[in-house]
Amino acid sequence: MPKPLLFLDVDGVLNPVCPHPDAGFDSHTLLGCAVLLAAEHGAWLRELAGTYELVWASTWEEHANTHIAPAIGLAPLPFVRFTGYVPQPGDPRVRLMELFSAAKWAPLLRYAEGRPFAWVDDVIPSRLVRRSLWRRDRLLLPIDPGQGLERRHVERLLARPPRSRPLLGAQVRGSAAS
Repeated sequence: MPKPLLFLDVDGVLNPVCPHPDAGFDSHTLLGCAVLLAAEHGAWLRELAGTYELVWASTWEEHANTHIAPAIGLAPLPFVRFTGYVPQPGDPRVRLMELFSAAKWAPLLRYAEGRPFAWVDDVIPSRLVRRSLWRRDRLLLPIDPGQGLERRHVERLLARPPRSRPLLGAQVRGSAAS
């Protein structure tokens, strides 16, 4: 069985807005932008790779492999393409108020193709977070963009990774065997 996916945002997650001065972030100029990155995040993500298949879910797209991954000691990762995404039949409906915050939702669902996943981002609509609370195949983990990814988030991801929902037939067979 494949590992669950872990969709990773960059800005606000690995590149926080105003982290604590002692948090170990180094400033980099990448693509003309000031970016704060911490080697510790790379170590945490390598640890998470034992449980998850890591995937960039950032508007950095392939540039995350060129600029972010080497800076934190990660190998290149697959990425979700958001640029130029054209809504498709069957995409979830997005409320007008959530057009920006939910713009990644349909591409993430399409990329996952039904696989269990966790999504770590600083911009996740609270409605989606609430709806995922009762699903065992999805974990949506909003991050405070000021501080970025913290060890407690890693612990949460490791404690209960998303898993496939059992098929109804498997549930019935399992019940009969008990």
